[in-house]
Amino acid sequence: MEFRDNKAIYLQIAEFICERILLKEWAVGDKISSVRELAVQLEVNPNTVARTVEFLQQKDIIFTKRGMGYFVADEAVEKVIAFRKDDFLQNDLPLFFKNIQLLGIDFEELYKRFEEFKEK
Repeated sequence: MEFRDNKAIYLQIAEFICERILLKEWAVGDKISSVRELAVQLEVNPNTVARTVEFLQQKDIIFTKRGMGYFVADEAVEKVIAFRKDDFLQNDLPLFFKNIQLLGIDFEELYKRFEEFKEK
């Protein structure tokens, strides 16, 4: 995984885990990789992954079964969508609007491109 400089690594790992949930690679009730396994896979410090896990637990996206590991929560998909949607609307959309205004891109062109994107 390549990390971006403009966002905390633990939040980028949270996005990675949330994506796996949305893609149904980890379904409701599934055990997710351990902190150590994720740290090795993503080539980061286990403390960073532990921070991610704590963050996702606070968001009720994952939960722990003592001695067994971390699991995808029942309403994880809905929580992930709400979390990601809010993040997108707060952080990405204003920059997107700024760029389309500066570049003179109209909504008709955006709509056309979006339709083409959905067909892929």
